[in-house]
Amino acid sequence: MTLTPRESVLALVTAAILATVATGAFLAPKIERWREQRQEMAVAQSDIALSRSLVAARERWIGEYRELSRNIPRFAADQKMDIHWLSIMDRAAAKNGVKIIRRQALEQVRQGSLYELPIECQDWEGSLEALVRFLFDLQNQDAMMDVRQLMIRPRGRGVLRGRFSLACIYTRAEHGADPGKETP
Repeated sequence: MTLTPRESVLALVTAAILATVATGAFLAPKIERWREQRQEMAVAQSDIALSRSLVAARERWIGEYRELSRNIPRFAADQKMDIHWLSIMDRAAAKNGVKIIRRQALEQVRQGSLYELPIECQDWEGSLEALVRFLFDLQNQDAMMDVRQLMIRPRGRGVLRGRFSLACIYTRAEHGADPGKETP
């Protein structure tokens, strides 16, 4: 049986189409995987660039840490910290006319050489001016105190009520360390 030229061309075109479809079906998952790998490579290159910039900035961050660590109060290893921080907060509140109704010091959390004592003030009351002055006084203490969360709602004419979370940061002197650097 002989094929006419038209049939030969049709056979060749059909074979080419079948070869293309088979190649596409075979290569499609490989192409998709190649695209995924290119995306992963771009993310990895971005992570490497970020890591390199962080390593390059290491000395700057160490310098900033040393600068800030001078302001972090240091206490004896056995000193109860909740009384200390609550009294600072209570004095600032009383001085500025903020009435703290309910408050509670939570467990201290150690993060490396730093300690954090969270204080939850579940209920306070005062005017906007009193609150601003209170927060300003907390910020200006010789201490590391950070208001992490503050919720305010009106209670009546000129009176606000709410709650806040206060984080108190400090270090502890190791036993046998220089007691002259401890804060009373």
